[in-house]
Amino acid sequence: MTQLTTVTPDAPVSPPTPVISLRSLILPAPGRGGDVQVRVSAPATGQHLPILVFAHGFGSSLDGYAPLVDFWAAHGFVVLQPTFLDSRTLGLSPEDPRTPSIWRFRVEDMKRVLDHLDLIEASVPGLEGRLDRTRIAAVGHSYGAQTTGMLLGARVIAPDGSVGEDMSDPRIKAGVLLSATGQGGADLGPFATEHFPFMNLSFAEMTTPTLVVAGDQDDSPLSPRGPDWFTDAYGMSPGSECLVTLFGAQHLLGGISGYLVTETTDENPERVAAVQRLTWAYLRSALYPEDRAWDAACAALMNASTPLGRVECK
Repeated sequence: MTQLTTVTPDAPVSPPTPVISLRSLILPAPGRGGDVQVRVSAPATGQHLPILVFAHGFGSSLDGYAPLVDFWAAHGFVVLQPTFLDSRTLGLSPEDPRTPSIWRFRVEDMKRVLDHLDLIEASVPGLEGRLDRTRIAAVGHSYGAQTTGMLLGARVIAPDGSVGEDMSDPRIKAGVLLSATGQGGADLGPFATEHFPFMNLSFAEMTTPTLVVAGDQDDSPLSPRGPDWFTDAYGMSPGSECLVTLFGAQHLLGGISGYLVTETTDENPERVAAVQRLTWAYLRSALYPEDRAWDAACAALMNASTPLGRVECK
């Protein structure tokens, strides 16, 4: 049964706590052509902390998405942010032999972060012994949403039409896809078809519980479909439980990629606040079924005087 409600930035959340952050922790990555740099942001207090591994969009880095990362960490999550090979901070040449496989390196980097939780705990002062490794979530934006989607079960369709390998990770119990590109084939524009064959996706195998967030003004040159292309992960995946559609939102959803970035075309602090609260509430309830944060958030949304969007659940 489908449920609809409206979106407000005032969904209830837990009180914030101080955050500790360690930048550029180095994880060994044999065969990658360079180690993985990771930022760790964690609550300064608390035990049995859930883990959130975050995949940035094209060209960003571990320094991006502070509006989301700061919020999640202040409200109880240990957030792990790897820098991928496409980051502008690394300056990888388009002619580099790794370039066609960056989409695959991204997925491997996310898994590598989880493989090195012992090292991460030992490297961050005061963090050791405080992680709950049974409660792990993954979140990604744009290119990072595809990366995250594959960890949740989505697959790349090969040129011969066969469904590619399963790159999902059973350690990840829930996910959030922000501005996730849709299915490929005829729904890809000529440029994407030629240059981004990895965007030819199947969501039928994505069974991990997932929240999809899309903007109703996110009209991408990568697809002739229009903004509804960014809702495919919800409509075509058995694991996607809910869809948040933000009114007036473009690809950066009001400015989630940073506090001072100039690339935001739809700057809206209230929209960013809604993304913060809704994603936090969804993940709390997905990882802790007894926690009614998502229900409480949706109940609050129904009474919004000026709705910022809508929430639809299967």
